[in-house]
Amino acid sequence: MKASRILLFILSVILILGLTWAVFPQGGIEVGGTTLRFASYEEASSSINEEAVDVDKVLSEVEQSFRLLSGSQQDTLRFFKNFLKSNPNRIWLPNDDYTYLDTLFHLFECAQEENKTYRIMHYGDSQIEMDRISSIIREHLQGIFGGNGNGLVPAIQSVSTYSLVQSATGDLTRYTLIGDSTTVRAEHNRYGLMTQLSQLSGEASISFRVSKNSNCQERAKKFSKVSLLIGNSSPGFRASLRCDTIRTESKVLKNAVQGVSLLTWDLPAYASKGTITLSGSAEIYGFLMDGESGIALDNAPLRGSSGTIFTRLSKSVMKQSFDLLDTRMIILQFGGNRAVSVSNEKHISNYLRQLEKQIDYFHEVAPNAEILFIGPSDMGRSVEGRVATIPMLPALNDSLKVMALSKGAAYWDLFNMMGGENSMVRWVKHSPPLASSDYIHFTTRGAEYVGMAFARAFEVCYNFYKLRQELDPEMVSAYMESEELSEVSFDDTGENDIDKILVGE
Repeated sequence: MKASRILLFILSVILILGLTWAVFPQGGIEVGGTTLRFASYEEASSSINEEAVDVDKVLSEVEQSFRLLSGSQQDTLRFFKNFLKSNPNRIWLPNDDYTYLDTLFHLFECAQEENKTYRIMHYGDSQIEMDRISSIIREHLQGIFGGNGNGLVPAIQSVSTYSLVQSATGDLTRYTLIGDSTTVRAEHNRYGLMTQLSQLSGEASISFRVSKNSNCQERAKKFSKVSLLIGNSSPGFRASLRCDTIRTESKVLKNAVQGVSLLTWDLPAYASKGTITLSGSAEIYGFLMDGESGIALDNAPLRGSSGTIFTRLSKSVMKQSFDLLDTRMIILQFGGNRAVSVSNEKHISNYLRQLEKQIDYFHEVAPNAEILFIGPSDMGRSVEGRVATIPMLPALNDSLKVMALSKGAAYWDLFNMMGGENSMVRWVKHSPPLASSDYIHFTTRGAEYVGMAFARAFEVCYNFYKLRQELDPEMVSAYMESEELSEVSFDDTGENDIDKILVGE
């Protein structure tokens, strides 16, 4: 075909579309219950919604808010009061009880002295896949309270992570509670803490090593303790471990064990890789890489989940596992997958009822653990030719907060930390991008900022706890309950480079 004819064809198509655009009713045409419409010229030609927060300003203020005020104790108390009551990055506490996390803080700060490891389980959707967000929180809290290693991981990992490279061979069959069409489900509900298990029926080996990925955090690069979490083991079940050049004594279960067992090897030195060799029959719920003591944080991503599946898991397996691992905090980060399908208040109410059952479930199977809910991020989609916040997302976020607090769980408002409505647009357009072009998922750098923002908020609560140990409780209570609330101005020194947040400058 001649170039002139091709050009004529293209121009004709453009002309037809232009005429259609001009005469098409602005409100659209109803066809079979569906409204068909063209975006107006103004909608189509306009840039992506710019009526959004300045991301650099948000993140720099997140950082600056952690620079505690100097001066008198009154000034310091004023800082904490303002943070807990008005800072967008605060952790919301049930009944505004600033002592809600005190027991947890006491355990954490005594962990090393008592040679114990206390765990945090971080459940979430695809936002935390690859150990994103979780690894940043883990690194920061281990820097405060001690600890090393990746924590609990499944025997067979379907999605690679920034922190660990692993493989499995032999007679292992993987079963998962959720997944795509290739998912193989078990004939029972004993999936364990990771909502998946590997059935051993013979001999197998699991090899693992610390990742060389630049996003692997420093404290995750070495461990001094390896444990194996199993259930329903056969008589004579055997597990052996070799780490680097370190050989350990084999663990042998002479008798069948119907419940959950934890087999632990304490290493004489730090290691960065290992192989677990197995023989017999057992349900392998995962293995753990930890330090001698301190904090461990386990990353459990559930792609596509809205956080409503946990009540389908065996209560006995979950309770035994949480008890054996001494899990003291459970983080639930959900809502994004449900937000895209919520279109009215009834949908929100139905979702809240489902989540209430999940929180009740965790209170039952992990009575020693505090529960903290992280709400959904801002997410955008095209609305009449422009990218804007999913319509019902702000209402969903507010409702999730009310629900969580009413059920005795803390809440971290990720949506408002980001800047609220339409902030995702700016996160995507930031240089470098902090979120991907789907206007849903964070980039690696964006996930780092989110993880650090949460870790810092947690640290503020801990610093307030430490301060209160030196003060008269009645005086603190009277001050916190007073109506006084003063604004804390950030130190405008020009140190607002968000890249400095990650390096702690």
